[in-house]
Amino acid sequence: MERNLRKTMVGVVTSDKMDKTVVVTIKDRVKHPLYNKIVDKSVKYKAHDEKNECGVGDKVQIMECRPMSKDKNWRVVEIIEKAK
Repeated sequence: MERNLRKTMVGVVTSDKMDKTVVVTIKDRVKHPLYNKIVDKSVKYKAHDEKNECGVGDKVQIMECRPMSKDKNWRVVEIIEKAK
């Protein structure tokens, strides 16, 4: 039996103050349906970081997973780029 494909996203870590949890902001540029203007949209997700490796400003890939707490159901797959 195969697993379903899970959603993956790439974003930037905006907070690492919690233990084993980071806040990842995903930025997207979308066209407004009425005014046809490009608008910046951002969404924040809490992601599980088992080894506390991520820091603020790191570019990471997150993947959907089972709920780990009230509002944490993503996990960090890999750190694409470390912050300077």
